[in-house]
Amino acid sequence: MAVDYLVIVVYLVGMLAMGWWGMRRARSKSEFLVAGRRLGPAMYSGTMAAIVLGGASTIGGVGLGYQYGLSGVWMVFTIGLGLLALSVFFSARIARLKVYTVSEMLDLRYGGRAGVISGLVMWAYTLMLAVTSTIAYATIFDVLFDLNRTLAIVLGGSIVVAYSTLGGMWSITLTDMVQFVVKTIGVLLLLLPIAVVKAGGFAEMKAQLPTEYFDPLGIGGETIFTYVLIYTFGMLIGQDIWQRVFTARSDRTARWGGTVAGTYCLAYALAGAVIGTAAKVLYPDLANADDAFATIVKDELPLGVRGLVLAAALAAVMSTSSGALIACATVANNDIWARLRGLARAPQGDDHDEVRGNRLFILLMGVAVILTAIALNDVVQALTVAYNLLVGGLLVPILGGLLWRRGTAQGALAAVAVGGLTVVVLMAVFGILANEPILYGLLSSLAVYVVVSLATPPTDAAVLAAWRERVAGRAPETESVSERVPAGQ
Repeated sequence: MAVDYLVIVVYLVGMLAMGWWGMRRARSKSEFLVAGRRLGPAMYSGTMAAIVLGGASTIGGVGLGYQYGLSGVWMVFTIGLGLLALSVFFSARIARLKVYTVSEMLDLRYGGRAGVISGLVMWAYTLMLAVTSTIAYATIFDVLFDLNRTLAIVLGGSIVVAYSTLGGMWSITLTDMVQFVVKTIGVLLLLLPIAVVKAGGFAEMKAQLPTEYFDPLGIGGETIFTYVLIYTFGMLIGQDIWQRVFTARSDRTARWGGTVAGTYCLAYALAGAVIGTAAKVLYPDLANADDAFATIVKDELPLGVRGLVLAAALAAVMSTSSGALIACATVANNDIWARLRGLARAPQGDDHDEVRGNRLFILLMGVAVILTAIALNDVVQALTVAYNLLVGGLLVPILGGLLWRRGTAQGALAAVAVGGLTVVVLMAVFGILANEPILYGLLSSLAVYVVVSLATPPTDAAVLAAWRERVAGRAPETESVSERVPAGQ
């Protein structure tokens, strides 16, 4: 294991070094939060694929393959479909808005009255996403170093907090590119073919397993539908995803770079399901399906390769964790604290160090994430609550604002409140993991949005005119972007 340990240690030290290097590039708020909005196609595609394919997509995707066979592809597949839909239909106009958060978009569209409550919902979602990603360190470091749960969370979380705090989005982008390469090599090019060969090939896998393991719909239509509601729609509106769209240097980069990343997600989904199916042949009696990834890596891969593949799993967790962390800190600072500060006293002048302020919020949110991860046990339910609130409360007002001119601030606020409340009540009635909360939450949110919008005066013409200027890309960014560093490629 010494070689495997060396691979992991070199990888972790490299992450910290890139955080330090990224700090030198993060000279303004725009550079710190959205990498100066200058990422080219290659970097944009890599960083977008890295953030959406986290520990759940890697370890969880293999676990679903172990449990259901090829139909275990659907969870990660719906994530890829959501990213494709976002990239093709919405990413260009999102990138042209030149904002930092989803709530800022809502304020622009509805006249500055819809962002506060949406900021709280988005903050809760990004916080729980970061927490659940951070908890995954416990599994990986337990395999690597036999560390106890708390120490593993502190170790992994501290590394992510360190490089994210140092360089913001520049550090995260650089580390994500490395993580993307490591995941591609470790999972797609090494673990996938080795697992299939060790299982005897596809013919032997079909002979050893029940036929339903090779039924594309074996996981169940209701489960697939739920995945679409939660993950496909969640990709359309999450702050962690939008903040990556804001990094694109052009409409074309956002559209085509995102399309490449979405297509990569579909391939990654299939790889995870196949690896899990192979693990079922090799280890038919595992007590926990999520142990399939670690088991096949430990027992079947040669020295060195094992370390690289475990680094790939670590990369998957770190990319999602860092993306969720900076999204959480951005929302907390720009959508919540800035508004409270504005109520308490006049805004600070030009001497206010916004980079330092955002760096401080990443550090504070990082500590909160680590402490919450240590205290929390049922991560699946926690993440489901976050996604249900996000999609049930925010999907309709966000997409409505992008697609329907007649939508009003009153309609948006009512949709957030009614959709979110419906989700909470139905989770209490039917259970957190039930399908009814998200389905009826969305329907109630849509109904209220339409009815209240039609019953209230249209959005002010001046607000809509300013919105159209933003969507068209003709409005200037609120902060000038430094041009001292060449655009990423």
